[in-house]
Amino acid sequence: MALAGVFQAARLVQQIAHYGRAEEAALVASINSVLALDAASAEEVYGGAGGVKLGLQFLRDNLNRQTDASGVEVARYVTNVLQLERTLERDTVMLATIRHGLKSMIASLQTDDDAADTEVRVELSTKLAELYRSTLSTIKPRIMVSGEHGHLTDPATADMVRAVLLAGIRSAYLWRQLGGGRWQLLISKQSTAREAQQILEQLQTHRTAAHARDR
Repeated sequence: MALAGVFQAARLVQQIAHYGRAEEAALVASINSVLALDAASAEEVYGGAGGVKLGLQFLRDNLNRQTDASGVEVARYVTNVLQLERTLERDTVMLATIRHGLKSMIASLQTDDDAADTEVRVELSTKLAELYRSTLSTIKPRIMVSGEHGHLTDPATADMVRAVLLAGIRSAYLWRQLGGGRWQLLISKQSTAREAQQILEQLQTHRTAAHARDR
């Protein structure tokens, strides 16, 4: 699920850069995951397995090589995010700076109960983007995002891209914490793809059962 979080962030970056918007539920789950610093499980980080449904789909398809040019671009972002997270891992000062910044955001959100959800998300994305800009964008490898010039030059859209990239780094960090690694991924592609498919099937089963109860 943590690896699916990386794939989901990569797909969201692609959507935002090309279309100026992204799938709402996936975007909310990814943005919120950045602040889930002390979650008890990977599932809790994303608000449940459904929070990374988009990422699970792209993870499964990419590992099964069922992708088009769009999927290749997503895979490039995934590789870039994993590489950047490994660089961050060795920079303890920057890690502490990012964690301190995130804790400050968590504290401010907990005292801002009157703000509408959309307003909170926009404000949070702006703060996450600034944190990314002042930390991760200063180290290599820098992630080069492709897309429509009009979207990439729009400040709000650019902030959203940076916020989602930070979500991708958070997922990559979680994946490594849970024992993930590039060699493991290379060796166990098929089993990882099967596990992603199993989670997707479980989500579909739960959804079908919920619809049946609602009738």
